[in-house]
Amino acid sequence: MSRVAKSPVAIPSGVEVKFDEARRITVKGSKGELHHVIHEWVDVKQDEQELQFAPNKDRQDAVALAGTTRAVINNMVQGVSEGFERRLQLVGVGYRAQAQGKTINLTLGFSHPVNHAVPEGITVETPSNTEIVVRGIDKQLVGEVAAKIRAYRPPEPYKGKGVRYADERVIMKEAKKK
Repeated sequence: MSRVAKSPVAIPSGVEVKFDEARRITVKGSKGELHHVIHEWVDVKQDEQELQFAPNKDRQDAVALAGTTRAVINNMVQGVSEGFERRLQLVGVGYRAQAQGKTINLTLGFSHPVNHAVPEGITVETPSNTEIVVRGIDKQLVGEVAAKIRAYRPPEPYKGKGVRYADERVIMKEAKKK
């Protein structure tokens, strides 16, 4: 069995988990509500304040799906109780960011400003001109929005200019010798 699926998911106080007949799980907490459809090869049991996951077929695919389902549900529980955030930094002369409602305006050295629309359920803040904080309850969506913003101008290896994650280490290359 999957090592990930063996460990149960603890349900903190204030988080409500419901199942329906269509194998759909709903996790509701103080920050919001998330849904996920559980694959037919995975069984989920709820014991008081924890969820147990197990494959119901004797296949390697089912074992892998049990571990994946456990990780997704754990992220849902963590998201509705605490939330997720991803920090980005802008490195470069004249590189700026400004959040305006549901869009973020980026000046990244192009001949035009870049306006990125932020999807529903995600909030974007700019504490300073060169910092962006992406927050939300869906871990996958937070990571996707941060990756799309970074993709406009990924860090280049010679000067390090570009949009990078706050914890990212850019390996610099040596300049060409004469």
